[in-house]
Amino acid sequence: MLSFDRDMEDMQVRWRERNIDDQEHGFQNGVSRSWILPASRWEDGLWPPLRSEGRWPVLDYLKAHDVSRHTGSHNLKSSWVSGVNLYFPFGQSEGGRRLLATYLASRVDERVRSVDSIELEYAETGDLSPSRLLGEEGGSRGSGQTSPDIAFLVNEGAGLLLVENKLTEHSFYPCSARRTTGSAAKPGNPDVRRCALTAALAQDAVPLCHQQAWGRKYWETLQGVVDKQRVSDLPWCPAAKGGYQLFRQQALAEGIAESGKYEFVVSAVALDERNKTLTGSLKSSGLDDVRDWSGLFCGKASFRVFTHQDWAAWARANDAQGAGSDWAAWIAARYEI
Repeated sequence: MLSFDRDMEDMQVRWRERNIDDQEHGFQNGVSRSWILPASRWEDGLWPPLRSEGRWPVLDYLKAHDVSRHTGSHNLKSSWVSGVNLYFPFGQSEGGRRLLATYLASRVDERVRSVDSIELEYAETGDLSPSRLLGEEGGSRGSGQTSPDIAFLVNEGAGLLLVENKLTEHSFYPCSARRTTGSAAKPGNPDVRRCALTAALAQDAVPLCHQQAWGRKYWETLQGVVDKQRVSDLPWCPAAKGGYQLFRQQALAEGIAESGKYEFVVSAVALDERNKTLTGSLKSSGLDDVRDWSGLFCGKASFRVFTHQDWAAWARANDAQGAGSDWAAWIAARYEI
């Protein structure tokens, strides 16, 4: 089941041996592994033009937009870094944005005509911020709130695509409010059996969802657009077992879409097609494939899935102006994509 994760570990160790002079093992969460760099060397995992000495330094972007870098960015398996490497470069030039726009229009949403910019750890402000829209107090871009890894602003501000980027993850994580122990600010869940009352949740989840006790507004945002029959047929709340990230991003996208600020909003997942554990991680929740998530909510925000392999193949086949020729070779070596 986890063979892709092990394959990626081996892949990153081989890549490191060929491309990084420092072979010292770094630490993450108190554990040292050969595919983890020393924390100070995290930029060695970036495509060279995105490093501090490159022409498009990611660190400059993070500082300018007050974005927190993921704590595991020195892990060569970091999905956050993979998203930066795979997509962020194409927001830095006219040719890159044009190439990405043609891909998104063909594979993700036909309404895309142009790409304005690519943002990391995206968050709106004011009434559409995660704190107000979702009740996620105390967070910031990249820390403690629902901030999609990547956002594509398109069509001269008329459209927004929010993307959760994945690499070796095994799921979209269980709901954080299912734990029975807690604190004064986040008391433990007194009855996790409520998460299985899907027919009742589909009708009115607010009295049943323990996220409400924490001030979170996910179900408040999604209740009016839920497909009651589809959710009632599930064995669990769609967020309970392994869909928590999808649930939060769907709520964020729907809330933004309902505001009318954009003509269309998409919640999407970009993943590695070799990671079958991830694509099938919602089976315990009654969904055979992550793509089946699209049938649970019928609001203004749509849901899409695309793969890193499909994007890389498109870029190679359609890059007439050479916007990413060096990138393509580097990505092939880094991730075998």
